[in-house]
Amino acid sequence: MWAAFFVVVASRFKTGMDNKGFVLQRGERRLTLDRPRVMGVLNVTPDSFSDGGRFYRPESAIDQAAGMVEAGVDILDIGGESTRPGAQAVSVAEEMDRVLPVLETLRGRFDVWISVDTSTPELMRAAAAAGADLLNDVRALTRDGALAAAAELGLPVCLMHMQGEPSTMQQDPRYDDVVNQVAGYLQERRDAAVSAGVNAANILLDPGFGFGKTLAHNLALLRALPHLAEAGHPLLVGLSRKSMLGKITGKAVDQRLGASVAAALLAVQRGAHIIRVHDVPDTVDAIKVWHAVTDAPARAE
Repeated sequence: MWAAFFVVVASRFKTGMDNKGFVLQRGERRLTLDRPRVMGVLNVTPDSFSDGGRFYRPESAIDQAAGMVEAGVDILDIGGESTRPGAQAVSVAEEMDRVLPVLETLRGRFDVWISVDTSTPELMRAAAAAGADLLNDVRALTRDGALAAAAELGLPVCLMHMQGEPSTMQQDPRYDDVVNQVAGYLQERRDAAVSAGVNAANILLDPGFGFGKTLAHNLALLRALPHLAEAGHPLLVGLSRKSMLGKITGKAVDQRLGASVAAALLAVQRGAHIIRVHDVPDTVDAIKVWHAVTDAPARAE
């Protein structure tokens, strides 16, 4: 029974990928999404929810990134503003001072794709000049000047759904229909981006797990990933170590490895193209096993 289930799910995933033929392009650099890609989280903040500022110092961040590259990461995602529940905004200057030295060093050392997790137009421009490949915006280009910056730079961009701001988003989030409201919001932001001049082929969508959602909302969105994929854009999903996994397992944030890998595989099986994770080696290995099983011809019973 389980073998048949995984063959069916894998078949649906592969068919969707093949039919879409998603390719992200930044100048001459291309990233094909013909298989699930792993994005490694690199928080250069003192107050990250999961790593408590362990990589706030540039030297520590660079060492962590090097380990992720060695483990097979496809994309490094550098963030200089904590977006954990209750987090406060940082100044533009502080965010840039945190991100740019790390970005410049990593760009000089590695050919891997580098994403910058920011909503700040000034940093978007500086990051593009320093060699960033992707803009990952939790506010979906809603800050003043962000749409214009993204259109001007021509980088691939991820648009995420968030209800409220990080400082308030988990204060009793409510929806009439979370799946359709999130899908509608992402479509609106997609249309705004395209109207501003962003290449539609370079747009990714992220439902924003944990960003203004209860456990029930998050589970509904995870189940509905195939529906969200109907918008015609690749999906970027971040479930790693999040509080929803703690609520399910009862485990502290540093004890959610198993739950995080399980959630990543569930997202992949439902059509996610990029999985944003903290535990790169374990996730890469899990996806390798998944590939070994699903890419093999189905055995006749």
